[in-house]
Amino acid sequence: MAAVLATMATAAFAEEKRSSGTGFAVTSDGWLMTNAHVVEGCDRIEVKGMGTASDPRIDATNDLALIKVSADRPLTPLVFRRAPTRLGEDIVAIGYPLADLLSDSVKITTGNVNALAGLRNDTRYIQISTPIQPGSSGGPVIDRDGYLLGITSATFSKRAADEIGITAQNINFAIRASVAELFMQTQGIPAQSGDRAADQAALSTADVADKITSSVHQVLCYGKPEVQTPPQIEGATTSLPKPSIPAVLLEATGYDAIGFDYSALKDVTFANCRAVCEGDARCKAITYNAKHRVCFLKDDVVALIRNRDALAAYSSSKVAEVIVSDFTSFSGMDIPGGDYKRIRQTSYLECFVSCIGDNACRAFAYVSRKKECWLKDTLGRPKAARGIELGVK
Repeated sequence: MAAVLATMATAAFAEEKRSSGTGFAVTSDGWLMTNAHVVEGCDRIEVKGMGTASDPRIDATNDLALIKVSADRPLTPLVFRRAPTRLGEDIVAIGYPLADLLSDSVKITTGNVNALAGLRNDTRYIQISTPIQPGSSGGPVIDRDGYLLGITSATFSKRAADEIGITAQNINFAIRASVAELFMQTQGIPAQSGDRAADQAALSTADVADKITSSVHQVLCYGKPEVQTPPQIEGATTSLPKPSIPAVLLEATGYDAIGFDYSALKDVTFANCRAVCEGDARCKAITYNAKHRVCFLKDDVVALIRNRDALAAYSSSKVAEVIVSDFTSFSGMDIPGGDYKRIRQTSYLECFVSCIGDNACRAFAYVSRKKECWLKDTLGRPKAARGIELGVK
């Protein structure tokens, strides 16, 4: 009998709840997204009311994870917003904070986008004013139309605040939805994306709750007991784990990899382009122009910019450094007017970085022949213009 009781006690200990977080549906067939720190190290992952989750896919560098559940009925996936995030826009965060202390029901908080980048201008993140508590991690950050803007992830640490002598209030961070969408692409899991219709009215907080909460679920981690809280931003780094990742090429459909071209191959397929890069130690990224069947090999990559004619791939060793931007690029196009700053003797890359770091900049035009960059604070009607590279937020 003692042996049986000991075995039961050991099993009960192994099944003790270690921590909890939040996840949300991203496909109808059972895939949910959450934070990596919510599910890493768990002996068993449970989605409350839906059973045990399987096949965890982890992106520890960006603190993202995908888990799969066997659902009795199709899930309602959240739709990723295509339009860029706006400074100051109203947002709604949904999750299960402090579920052991407060009610165990889903909770809604409102706030604003405080900044378009995280600590040290880390553009993988947006800064938000919605509170983050243990259990919030992995929850969706939604706009007033019900589209996904980000994933609740980290908060400014008390230690960092004490070091600089301030009391940090509502300094929290969410991973951009565009970063999460790229992670899904690398796993071969398609995401749904869209934008509000022109005649669509913004929803009230209650309407957002009605629309979204059925897609949001509590995620429970079972294993050795350990208190787990949201990662805290510490100076220039976070407490997120940074394991070594084998250097492989990650594909990004509909993006152009911005970097330093050292070679171009004409009249090739994307598979040929990728194979050449994989066989060249110098190559860190490629951009393939499907319209013209041209492959650009790059020995560095600093950003991804949307381009519907392009297919990009970049080395996983560069993941933590790459800026995933909300820009869309157009070749041979310009937007007349709206110019408020000219930068001479510059490159396309420097032009792009200048615009992304300037909140007033809505678009830029780069004139390659003159090596000139024009930053624009208003958007007019685009028109064809030979020799100009246009980038629009």
